[in-house]
This record gives sequence, structure tokens and C-alpha cells, in this order.
Amino acid sequence: MAEVRRLVDVSHTIENGLITYKGLPAPVICDWLSREASRANYGAGTEFQISKIEMVANTGTYVDSPFHRYANGKDLSELPLESLADLDCVVVRVDPAAGAAIDRIPLTPNAVAGRAVLFRTDWDRHWRTEAYFEGHPYLTERAAEWLAKAGAAMVGIDSHNIDDTATGERPVHTVLLGSEIPIVEHLRGLAALPSTGSRFFAVPVKVKAMGTFPVRAFAMV
Repeated sequence: MAEVRRLVDVSHTIENGLITYKGLPAPVICDWLSREASRANYGAGTEFQISKIEMVANTGTYVDSPFHRYANGKDLSELPLESLADLDCVVVRVDPAAGAAIDRIPLTPNAVAGRAVLFRTDWDRHWRTEAYFEGHPYLTERAAEWLAKAGAAMVGIDSHNIDDTATGERPVHTVLLGSEIPIVEHLRGLAALPSTGSRFFAVPVKVKAMGTFPVRAFAMV
């Protein structure tokens, strides 16, 4: 009998007015064509709704491509599907008592090579509260350099930013995206994933000249 696997959604829901990152505008979601207005265009009993959304790319759970950081880096349309989908997944449980900075990775390079490495900090418990924006867990430059050298295929985190935002420096984005390793931020629910053995998917819309876009991130476990 074939093994039955299940899909686990690890992305946030985007809705009208959602603030993902302070200083960036919330999305505006509305009708472009309402069901009521559409009735004039169709036969009796037939109606449709066409939505309109206005939002910045860094909304909800999203993936960063190299173009987000580098003008000559690969944009969303140039990311190979192999870097975004059906990736063997490793979940790293971070002890919140150890402090915000994640400096060391408790894995061997062989355990990281070619895999999506997701950091479970449980910071998503603060989602949509003021606490989410302050003191969040983040990777250090040394951790990012280790992941890049080990050959991680993708790196994700369930907190406000993979970098420390206390200053204008963004060494983790610089290192990972400079190594063409996509980043997924604002994940959620990573407690539902095993430490190893799942397959991870975080595929954005194929848009030219954009570096970031929301994803429906999920894992097959």
C-alpha cells in the first residue's frame, strides 16, 4: 500500500489591512468588479467577482530572490523551480532562552547540502501583535556564511526578519542571496513539521524585475 503523506501549510494568510513589516503599507483588497455589477454583463443567474489587490511585495509569508538585494541578481522569473519546490527539508529548533542571535547551526554540512533549512523559533506566536516587531530571533553573518558554504538550497525563518533589524546592515541577506540561496521569511506553524524527512515548497508568482513576492509555503510530511 502506498504511503499516505499530508500537506502542512506554514504560511500566513494575507488579508486587507495586514501589517507585515512596520513602515510598509498594508495591502488593500477589494472588488474590481463586484458580483452585483457583473450581472449586467452575463445571462440571468450568472455572476462573477474579480478582485483587485494593491500591496508591496514584502507582505505575509514571502520569498526573497537575489534581485531583492542585488541589481544584477536573479529575479523571481529567473529562479529555477528546483530552488523553490520539492526540497528535502530540515527544521532547526531554536531555544528561545539562548537569545535572539542564532550564531551556530547544530547540523553537519552533509545534513544541510541541497536542502531547505527552516529555523523554528516559535516567534510566529506574536504574529499581528506589537511584540512581533521587537527583539525577534535572527541569524548572524557567521551562521549565514556557514549555511552558504554547506550548500543550503533555501533558508527560512518564522520570525520578523532573518537579519537583525537594529541597524541598516543586512549581512544574512547579503550572504545568502549573494550565493543564490532564496530566503523565506514570516513562516508559521513549523512545530507541525518533523526535524527531517519532509518536502518543502515555497513558489512565488513568476514576475519579471521583482525580487520578492508572497508564497503559499507548505510541506509534505
